[in-house]
Amino acid sequence: MTINQQDLATLQSTANTIDNDSIEKKSVEENVSQTVNNSAETDLIEEELPEEDGVDITHLRTPIKVDLSPVYNFLGARTTQAWVNAAIENLPMIIQDHANCEKKAAGTAMNLIFRYEFSYDLQRKLAQLIREEMLHYEQVLGIMNERGQEWKYLSAGRYAKGMLKHKRTYEPAAMVDVLIIGAFIEARSCERFAALAEVINDERLAKYYRYLLKSESRHFEDYLALAQSLSDENIDERVAFFKGVEAELISSPDAELRFHSGTPA
Repeated sequence: MTINQQDLATLQSTANTIDNDSIEKKSVEENVSQTVNNSAETDLIEEELPEEDGVDITHLRTPIKVDLSPVYNFLGARTTQAWVNAAIENLPMIIQDHANCEKKAAGTAMNLIFRYEFSYDLQRKLAQLIREEMLHYEQVLGIMNERGQEWKYLSAGRYAKGMLKHKRTYEPAAMVDVLIIGAFIEARSCERFAALAEVINDERLAKYYRYLLKSESRHFEDYLALAQSLSDENIDERVAFFKGVEAELISSPDAELRFHSGTPA
């Protein structure tokens, strides 16, 4: 049979199409196979190395050692031994108030994220903070459930109100003050987690408090950076002012025992 030039060109075109289809099919099959293998490897890794930031504190990795000297230098006073002793004797109440603090921190950040939408850095940091605070809230709820501890009503202490009453009333100064106050709340939380972790007779809870130090020790610096970014003036003077206010609230006698309360009266 004789094949003319037109027929030859058609056959060559068809052959090329078949070859290309084969190559594409092989490539797709290889990609699918690689994806399956990668997925299997990922599943294996996830089974062997559970996520560090899970709700169940059973699977949290061993906390790393955190340098708390920046926190201690930032605060104007250290927690008194009298508060530590009272907290150990009333641990269920301290645990629940800790849960309240995490929930309030997330709520405050959520309010700020709606009020101050003009700053990308502020929005991004607040979004990250909300996720972390709500995760910690879930974790503390899990601890309460594990301990068979029922939720009870707890009134708010004087601590946050005692600082917020000094907040300026005009913007952006009001926002700057709120962020500085947030920095002190986060730093104090970190300092108290460390104090409790050293003496608490519950290794599981002590490990959890040590685990929190990494994030809590970072939060106060994030708040300060955001506060400075919103102010045309240096905020050191306002930080020094609130440092004195916060130290007085922590050191002076307090009729109510809370996670951020002063020296037990």
